[in-house]
Amino acid sequence: MKTIIINEKDNVGVALDGDEKIAAGHKFALREISQGEYVVKYGEIIGRATQDIAAGDWVHTHNVKSHLDEDVAYRYEFNAEIPKKSQAFFRGFKRKHGRAGIRNEIYIIPTVGCVNNVCMRLAKEAQAYVEGSIDGIFALTHQFGCSQLGEDNENIKKLLCSVALNPNASFVLFVGLGCENNALEGIKEYLAPYKRENIAYFNCQEVEDEHAYGMEILRGFAQKAKELKREDVDFSQLCIGLKCGGSDGYSGLTANPLVGRISDKIVGLGGSAILTEVPEMFGAEQRLMNKCKDVQTFEKYKKMIEDFKAYYTSQGFPVYENPSPGNKKGGITTLEEKSLGCVEKAGSSQIVDVLAYGEQVKVGGVSALNAPGNDLIAATALAASGCQIVLFTTGRGTPFSTFVPTMKIASNDKISAFKNNWIDFNAYGMDEEGLFELLKKTVDGEYKCKSEDVREIAFYKTGVTL
Repeated sequence: MKTIIINEKDNVGVALDGDEKIAAGHKFALREISQGEYVVKYGEIIGRATQDIAAGDWVHTHNVKSHLDEDVAYRYEFNAEIPKKSQAFFRGFKRKHGRAGIRNEIYIIPTVGCVNNVCMRLAKEAQAYVEGSIDGIFALTHQFGCSQLGEDNENIKKLLCSVALNPNASFVLFVGLGCENNALEGIKEYLAPYKRENIAYFNCQEVEDEHAYGMEILRGFAQKAKELKREDVDFSQLCIGLKCGGSDGYSGLTANPLVGRISDKIVGLGGSAILTEVPEMFGAEQRLMNKCKDVQTFEKYKKMIEDFKAYYTSQGFPVYENPSPGNKKGGITTLEEKSLGCVEKAGSSQIVDVLAYGEQVKVGGVSALNAPGNDLIAATALAASGCQIVLFTTGRGTPFSTFVPTMKIASNDKISAFKNNWIDFNAYGMDEEGLFELLKKTVDGEYKCKSEDVREIAFYKTGVTL
């Protein structure tokens, strides 16, 4: 059996190919581990043994439990790298306001789910306008926008506006009904400070033929968009989203560390990376806190973690309600183990900012974003904060995509080969140069991710629906 020991402090190893006793990606004891003793992987505690474990035995949920402390006290001890700066360019669409786009697209955004069918019909018939450099015209439908209260109502407005601000959108059409909570007046007010001239609005109840009205707007958008050209753009204008889903025992060994190296490279070129999935930081949050650039950033990060924990406990759920059945089948035993592997995506760079849900990225470097772990909700939040592309690591595979290109990076050979129609890159060989080359081709428009025909958004909803 081929195995690996990640850190000299570890008392478990990982089976790389597996046998009849230990499945691939799963752990085994390097020595005897007594009941109640810490189980250590990545040089960190990932749980406690619930019974005596003999050397060589399988280590998993049957003999290990989480060691998470919901009342842990946090401290700040800076431990991160500041990459040396260099310069490089990609081929993107320069924007009058903000960073360049890696796609030339037109979004149709409903303010409320009631007009989803109107938006979908507009998008379908507007495909006739896709020519020149236009990459696509997409309806970003959802089921909300009415009957939400308080924070939910504000978050829906904020997120839709942030979607409209994504650099990949050359033009945006908001379609309202006219009687919803999430009214166009509020959206216009929210977007007014950005002074965008590429956004149009109308309410279906206020025009006689909403289809003809919308098609005329889209035709005008397309006439302008098709003439746009790619130009050399400094990598400082690129922002990548860091996301994982369907993690397995390989994720923290291959795909996530590899993406972490790419993140460091982008930061070194002056660009930005955003890390989210707050519940999947639990158990590794102190490691991330120590990467905060200063005490003020540490305090913002700590508040985000503590607020999210309070949200869990106020709903009557433990913060360690994770990992998923798929994670466990793939070899992940506790949330600490999952989190320690997940945060490898952020690389070794310092954390320069902490963003609220729906807030736009402001500075180069790694930012932490407040959003849950759900794949589509988190990926939507990353793109809404300004990421032109999401790097999505996976050990189990998934066909989904948010509304920006979502590159699937496999953690192991098996899923890469079996789901080649989903997977863009196999990280098992840890080919940093190969992944960066694919990223460059993707942002240049020379490669389209295998899920780019799918465009979806989802909201982080926490309150009551009337």
